[in-house]
Amino acid sequence: MRYFVIFDYDGGQYCGWQKQPNGETIQSVMEKAFETILRDEISLTGAGRTDAGVHAKNMVAHFDFDGDFDCEQLAKRLNSLLPKDIAIREIKHVDSEAHARFDAKKRKYEYHILRKKNPFYRDYSCAIYYPLDIEIMNKGAEKLIGRKDFQSFSKVHTDVNNYYCEIYKAFWEERDDQMIFTIEANRFLRGMVRAIVGTLVDLGAGRINLEDLDKIIDSHDRCSAGQAMDAKGLFFVGAKY
Repeated sequence: MRYFVIFDYDGGQYCGWQKQPNGETIQSVMEKAFETILRDEISLTGAGRTDAGVHAKNMVAHFDFDGDFDCEQLAKRLNSLLPKDIAIREIKHVDSEAHARFDAKKRKYEYHILRKKNPFYRDYSCAIYYPLDIEIMNKGAEKLIGRKDFQSFSKVHTDVNNYYCEIYKAFWEERDDQMIFTIEANRFLRGMVRAIVGTLVDLGAGRINLEDLDKIIDSHDRCSAGQAMDAKGLFFVGAKY
């Protein structure tokens, strides 16, 4: 039978979601906990593959298991075993063909920029104290909406068939001492959100203008776009099925 797991994690101490031979990842830690309790080999497939240091709220993954268990009790047992920076919200039975990654129609991320010194946000925001024009940054964000080739914002040498993504929402808003960028799309390329944010920060700081942003998008050249922002400000915040 197939199950969906909904969970949160603080990615600050991990080498990203996906298992790798030379570093601890969210996937490897979670699979070990599942296998300890269920006494079987468990493979988790996530809705997204966050990079090192990136956080997640309402991440979704699926796994298969033929034995019986109570979903609520399993979640409680896993939470008692997992480290404090990973928390299971829910485990639920789904159709055997349901796929956490391929069935996700939309994925959403947030990027948090700290505008004033604040001890409670320091580990989960990128601090930028110089002036930023949020109005021009939102005009720039509007240019991203639609189906476009986003190669300019992708890490190089990635294993993808194409660089086209369809962005449904992209906007900035101010909350407390932060500026928060929300972006929702059908898919994301590696490093895409952090590169987009870095480019929009350049726009807000006056280092580039809206015409420059058009040229960056059309160039399909990662070197033309802004610097990737610090991973600690990025959150995966949900998938829609």
